[in-house]
Amino acid sequence: MDYKQLVADALAPALPDLSKDDILSKIEQPKTSKQGDLAFPTFTLAKIMHKAPQMIAGDVVEKVDQSQFEKVVAMGPYVNFFLKKDAFSADILNQVLTQEGHFGDGTLGAKGQVPIDMSSPNIAKPISMGHLRSTVIGNSLANILSKLDYQPVKINHLGDWGTQFGKLITAYKMWGSEEEVKADPINNLLKYYVRFHKEDVDHPEMDDEAREWFKKLENGDEEATHLWSWFRSESLKAFKKIYKRLDIDFDSFKGEAFYNDKMAEVVDILEDKNLLHESQGAEVVDLSKYDLNPALIKKSDGATLYITRDLAAAIYRKRTYDFVQSLYVVGNEQTNHFKQLKAVLTEMGFDWADQIHHIPFGLITSGGKKLSTRSGRVILLDKVLDDAVSLAHQQIEAKNPDLNNKDAVADAVGIGAVVFHDLKNERMNSFDFNLEEVVRFEGETGPYVQYAHARAESILRKAGSPELAADGQSLSDPAAWDTLKLLSEFPATVVRASAEYEPSIVAKYAIHLAKAFNKYYGNTKVLVEDDELNARLALVKSVSIVLKESLRLLGVKAPDEM
Repeated sequence: MDYKQLVADALAPALPDLSKDDILSKIEQPKTSKQGDLAFPTFTLAKIMHKAPQMIAGDVVEKVDQSQFEKVVAMGPYVNFFLKKDAFSADILNQVLTQEGHFGDGTLGAKGQVPIDMSSPNIAKPISMGHLRSTVIGNSLANILSKLDYQPVKINHLGDWGTQFGKLITAYKMWGSEEEVKADPINNLLKYYVRFHKEDVDHPEMDDEAREWFKKLENGDEEATHLWSWFRSESLKAFKKIYKRLDIDFDSFKGEAFYNDKMAEVVDILEDKNLLHESQGAEVVDLSKYDLNPALIKKSDGATLYITRDLAAAIYRKRTYDFVQSLYVVGNEQTNHFKQLKAVLTEMGFDWADQIHHIPFGLITSGGKKLSTRSGRVILLDKVLDDAVSLAHQQIEAKNPDLNNKDAVADAVGIGAVVFHDLKNERMNSFDFNLEEVVRFEGETGPYVQYAHARAESILRKAGSPELAADGQSLSDPAAWDTLKLLSEFPATVVRASAEYEPSIVAKYAIHLAKAFNKYYGNTKVLVEDDELNARLALVKSVSIVLKESLRLLGVKAPDEM
């Protein structure tokens, strides 16, 4: 049942000057259950009715049909509605137990395709903590959108082209060996790359050689192409091992190189529409009417830039997927780039430019400084995951050494802790990376939510894992009320997370539900044989289902035992 609609229907006869939509938009949730379950504020009516809000609230209560509610009372300027606990609990428990993991599914997306540009590490460089955010935010958004009947297409737009390959080939030719690269591709290629940047300060001729090698690569030189292809395939193997640990897969690994032969069409369209203007020898698109700097399409030497490639990629994706939305999960520092991208596409006459959305996020820093591969200031994601899993192992050995599947649980808990820690932060917030903080097992963490789920499963096992009828389960216990109401909010939470492209909404919801359940469990003897035993078990089962699904949407596993 839609309880906001129920309140709006009750209020409508008492507020003839307001439409039902108007009433619905004003209904809110009180801070605590003591103030009711839904509330209607009367401040905005004071001017229309020429009365104090408190008086209006009192008058409205007199006129409202209260038969559908436990009670309706005026509290200051609010009309507060208390729902009937029996009917509400029976309704929500029935929904969760019937739909199970599909509770909260929606049809909003109508099967529309949504490419998500995410992760995008650079070839020959390790996946660091700097890549974590794009990867896990993108993956969670894919899960959330899929739940609402969109068809996400996860695209790993690899950094597999550019002048850095000239530098890497030069470095490899100077100091590298095939044996070293085969033994440990990423770390050794990185070692060469970092050394190049240290030594080219005193040897500028190295930069000339690097430019020459990249030119050879662009012209299809056999040796340059072979080395580039080898570096790419070795890097991709190493990347996929980390993605496997995170339980994330991709629908496409088409990177920058894929669009090399697709940029000429972009330039042709821009020329046909007379959008290209010369500026200091370069070719630009004037975006002054959008209050943006000119978009640099071609440098004075004829080389194309990132935006040219991204224009080609956007056009390719529209043709390939006919998307309803196209998301770019890329750091906040690229905001201006994506504004320019949309503006140029609009100037080119593509009305679907409005369907492109940049999903920005804040930085992960270390000691307040930005992580950087070039300077060697990098925290490897693989190492962080190892340390987190090791810490989870220590916790298990200390608290539950006889646990079955210890390794699998430690993996789920350790890696889940890292992912959850990232996603519980609103994506625009930056945070300083601290391993102790990331893998903390107390407080508002992934392991805390996982443990609440495992505890619910433990209670059900103690009860003999009963077959619970979905209908007729109603709880009158006031201690269960906050948990029941939170369960009812899950579908709306998923919709809001999708609308705001904000996985933290789901993460925070999971924390609140885990806290409410732990409080309920701490104050109530669930397994007492009485008339409401099955209803209590239905509540425990419902919490288990919704916590597991919340964690799944975030890309975190939910072990049944911890």
